[in-house]
This record gives sequence, C-alpha cells and structure tokens, in this order.
Amino acid sequence: MNAAIDKPIAPKAERSLLVLLTLAIGFVMAMIDVTAVNVALPDISLNLSVPLTGLVWVVDGYTLTFAALLLAGGALADRFGPKSVYQTGLTVFLLSSALCGTAPSGHVLVGARLLQGFGAAMFMPSSLSLLTHAFEDERTRIKMFGIWSAMVGASTAVGPLIGGVLVHQFGWRSVFLINLPIGVLGIAMTQFLIPATPKHERPLSLISHGLGVLILGALSFFLIEGPNFGWVSVPVISAAVVTIVTTIALVQRERRGAHPLLPRALFETHSFAAINIIGFLFNFGMFGLIFLLSLYLQQKRGADALQAGLQLVPMMVGITVGNLSSARFSARLGMHKVMLAFSAAAALIALIVTVTQLYMPYPLLLVCVTIMSLLVAVAIPAMTTSAMQIAGRAYSSSAAAALNANRQIGALVGVALMGIILHTVHDWNVRLSLAFAIFTVGFGMVSFLVYRFVNVSKPNLSNAA
Repeated sequence: MNAAIDKPIAPKAERSLLVLLTLAIGFVMAMIDVTAVNVALPDISLNLSVPLTGLVWVVDGYTLTFAALLLAGGALADRFGPKSVYQTGLTVFLLSSALCGTAPSGHVLVGARLLQGFGAAMFMPSSLSLLTHAFEDERTRIKMFGIWSAMVGASTAVGPLIGGVLVHQFGWRSVFLINLPIGVLGIAMTQFLIPATPKHERPLSLISHGLGVLILGALSFFLIEGPNFGWVSVPVISAAVVTIVTTIALVQRERRGAHPLLPRALFETHSFAAINIIGFLFNFGMFGLIFLLSLYLQQKRGADALQAGLQLVPMMVGITVGNLSSARFSARLGMHKVMLAFSAAAALIALIVTVTQLYMPYPLLLVCVTIMSLLVAVAIPAMTTSAMQIAGRAYSSSAAAALNANRQIGALVGVALMGIILHTVHDWNVRLSLAFAIFTVGFGMVSFLVYRFVNVSKPNLSNAA
C-alpha cells in the first residue's frame, strides 16, 4: 500500500511527455519552417530579386536534400546510434538556418536550404527510431506515435500563421532565425532525457545514396526549370534523361546488390509499398495546396504576409483538428477504414471545387479547403502508424526513412507541379480548377491503394522474421 503511494504515476507520465516533446521538437521545427516560408516568398522575391523559379527552389531545395538523404539518415542512425545522429542533424539544421537568415542573395539562400534538408534528413528517422525504443509497451507506443504525428501535423498547420507574424513584425529572415533557440533546446533536452539505443551495424551504400540524390536533383531541375528554359531545351531534356537512366540503375542495383538501401523484407508485403505511395500522394496534395494558396492570397487577393497567414488559419485549424482526432477515429473504425473513407471524402471535396470553383465565392472555397485538409489530416497519422506497425521494431529506422522520403518527394513534386501551373497558366480561376483536378486524382488514387493493397491486420515483419 505504502509502496504504491511512494511511486506516483504523474512523474512517469510527465517524463513520457517530455520524451515525446524532445523527439518531436526537431521535426516540428522543420515543419514550421517548411510551411512558414511559403508566406515569406513574396518578401524574399522582393528583397533578393528572386524570380518564380527561384521561389520554387527556395521551397523545393530543402525538400530535395531532405527526401534524397532520408534513407542515408536511417542507415546512419543504425550504424552510429539514433541519439548521436539526431543531435548531429539538429546541429546541422541550426547552422544552415543561421545561414538562411543571413543570406545576401537568392543563390546563397537556396544553397542554405539544401543544407537544411541535409540536417533534417539526419534527425527525422532517428527521432522515430528513438521513439520506438523509448516505449516498450506496444499499445503505449501506438498511442505515442499518434500524438507524435498530431504534433507534427499541428506544427505544419500553425506554420503559415507563425510565418506571417514573423515576416510582418521582424522581416522574412526571422522565419529562419527563430529555429536557433528552439534547436538548442532540443539538443540539450535530448542529451539529458533520451538514453542511447543499441547500434545495428550495416553497410552504407554510398553509390546507391549518390544515385538517389542524382535522381531527385535531375527531377527537380526538370520540373522547376522546364517552364523557364523550355521543355525541349538541351538542359531540360538532359535532366529528364539523367532522371530515367539513374532510376533504372538504382532499381537494378537494389534488386541485385548485396547491401540494398532498404531491407528487402520491407517491400515483400504489398501493404508497405502501397503506404509509401500513399504518403507521396498525401504530401503531394497538401504541400502543393499550401504553396498554391499562399501565392493566391498574396498575388490575386492582395494580402500581405500576415493577412495571408491569418486567412490560412481555418485550413490549418482543420489540419490540427484532424490530426488530433485521428487516434479516436482509428480506435473506433480501424486504421484501414479511416484511410479509405477519409481519402475518398477528400477526393470528393476536391472534385466539387474543380467543377464549381469558377462560381464559388472565396469564403465557400475556404470552407471546402478546410474540410478537405481536415479529412486528409485524419488519415495521415493512421497511415504513419500503419507503416510502423507493419514494419515492426526491427525495421523501424528503415521504415521511417522510406516513408518520410516518399512523403518529401511527394511534397517536392507537388510544389514543382504547382510552379509549372503558375508559370504556364495566367488566369487564377483556371489555375485553381486545374490544381484541384490534380488533387482529386491524387486523393482518389489513395482510396484505391488502401482498398486494394493495404492490410494492417497481418503480423508485422518483426514477428514474421
């Protein structure tokens, strides 16, 4: 009796929350930075004389190295230990944020954004791996994954508002400089709260990682510079050829090589492969939408950075509510039904906007966008939890790296495709209709993939092994 009284539950619960906050702080910081920079784009363009293609590079430069090096980040976490890699990644992110905040030109800013992506690629898979090992009980771990995803989603949601306030009060450079105190806190909390986890030595295939970087670099150049140089110009055609050839080379190397980038067991199940495509499509839609609306509000509707951030609040509240309510929906309906039903409903909303946008007043458009964002936000944590549940603890680092790499590639392609639409179509009504037609197809494909391929009821790969 007395022993029970001497061991209160509160400190343990408080420590769990501190551990969760510590492991989320890096990615929360990165996601705020990703979405906050969207409302700063017009000010960056004006201050540094950056054209439209340059603005796309400011957004996608970060995403490029983030996506291309996430698998390397997962391998480094296994090889050197997730804790040390997590702290190193945060340090790189802080240094590059300082460089972004002091950049004298658009070229320097893009270069610093590439470095930011490298830092994020190091700490992202490490954070999920540390989270997996921090909570032994499976039910607690699933709950923590849900809360972690909700925190990340909420940070994405508040990014435009935070960015708008910072740009309005302190200028666009503050969007990057705000990372410095947050990152220092994250490094310190990790040192004192997070124990080191066992290392799992495995070869680091530098050639395969190099091919991955080359693929995404060439693809980014093709998509971003195509409207600028012309689709049949030598540089753009060369980028397309490099993308195709290096992709074929990487696939062949992964199929036949002794040390693939990802454990082959991960893709022996159709469910995990399908969830990676789903992650691509979700980020394709949501980040493409945020980029599009940020410029729409400022270029078409005449809003400044703060006004744009405020006008995006309903959409972002929808994302936050969706993320926070995801665990409840998943517990009641199951993760499979949540992903299926909510992605189908999001596709339906996107279709309604596509067909009626020309006659739709802005308040109604905002309502539709908010509902669509809420629906997708409910499905994303279910997707993340499903992926980690399928992979099991043995493959947690690699699974997290694979899923988030594909999600970031989706964000990269989504922003680049919106850039193509903005560059080639000059009527905003046509731009919006075309964009939402693409979102309709993307979210519809998610529903099909969930219905046809995703099955989280099978034993995870750890058990199967």
